[in-house]
Amino acid sequence: MRILYLSQYFPPEMGAPAARVSELSARWVERGHDVTVLTGMPNHPTGVVPEAYRRHLMLREKWRGVSVLRTWIYATANKGVMRRGLAYGSFAASSVVLGALAREMRRADVVVATSPQFFCALSGLALARLWRVPYVLEIRDLWPQSIVEVGALPASHPIVGTLRRLERMAYAQADLLVGVTDSFAQIWRDQGVDPDKIRVVKNGVDLTAFRADIDGSAMRRELGVGSAFVVGYIGTIGMAHGLGTLLDVAEQLRGHQDIEFVVVGEGAQRAQLEADAAARGLTRVRFVGQLPRARIPEVLAATDLAVVMLKDTPLFETVLPSKLFEIMGCARPLLLAVGGEARRLAQDAGCGYIAPPEDVAAMTAAILRAKAEPEDARARGQSGRRFVEQHFDRVVLADRYLDELTGLAARWRLAGC
Repeated sequence: MRILYLSQYFPPEMGAPAARVSELSARWVERGHDVTVLTGMPNHPTGVVPEAYRRHLMLREKWRGVSVLRTWIYATANKGVMRRGLAYGSFAASSVVLGALAREMRRADVVVATSPQFFCALSGLALARLWRVPYVLEIRDLWPQSIVEVGALPASHPIVGTLRRLERMAYAQADLLVGVTDSFAQIWRDQGVDPDKIRVVKNGVDLTAFRADIDGSAMRRELGVGSAFVVGYIGTIGMAHGLGTLLDVAEQLRGHQDIEFVVVGEGAQRAQLEADAAARGLTRVRFVGQLPRARIPEVLAATDLAVVMLKDTPLFETVLPSKLFEIMGCARPLLLAVGGEARRLAQDAGCGYIAPPEDVAAMTAAILRAKAEPEDARARGQSGRRFVEQHFDRVVLADRYLDELTGLAARWRLAGC
């Protein structure tokens, strides 16, 4: 089968969208299928396009057997509603116009488009209908509600209203609607989406890369944390994550000279948070910047307690942050400050400590408990590893997803579409 997968994000870019698309695609190639990823020139989240990708309207390359077709994008840092809108719109346009011209695109048996961002979903719909093949819409974030929840735009804004209408249209047009949480599926059923076309394929983890036996000592030396108890946050530093709360926690623990906070990643809020930490004299909060994805397991191995956090909003009770699975894969205990489905999963896994979102006192207490009871913390990390081995092996999830795609393509052929 020939699969076309549309995603604005792909390696060498970091983050959950790029990881999901690349790892699923690579597995499908291993299973003997022809996969092409239609994506943009890499620039997320800094807005800087690497030299090798500059001055190109379209570029072809291979990644672990996956054919990658890159089209032009207006590159900008991941901040500012107007500029991000231009970036999203530019990829949506170039992926349709340039993608439609590419010979390999016209041979697809199925088109899968992933959101974020939602304009990419519309590009996939346009290409699928142009070539008369089934259209699979994969939703990783509930746009446009996530825009409202993080405060980027008010619910009454005309842009939000337009996006809501496009959202409903895309859901109606999709031949298969794939979500990454059970909560998404329930929301769609409540909205009247045909339940027969709803599927859930959750994020998982590459258990061969994120392992329990990785030595983090060299990374600890590189970070300069010595023998301190390391509280680590690894991922996007964005509006949704509420990392100002982590600075408040660090301030509460200012007197504990043997606790270090390490923040690894980039995003719209990094400069502001770094300046805030400096103004408050939080010398034990280190901002490391973005590291290659291949080094993230090593960073986790150097971490005594890994933090997963989001702002306290109802929407974020429906999500399962992908970093949750990677932390468990490395058998590290975690501090989860997210409610809803993520909280229930962490409770089932017994993989760490749970605090209400943005609750400084509860997060502070959890850190002190993990530090005081290292054997208990270690046991929780090991419990998390066992849990993802049983339920969230990305290879198993990729195969399950592939079965859905092949079944859809077969039904499409039988119907004579």
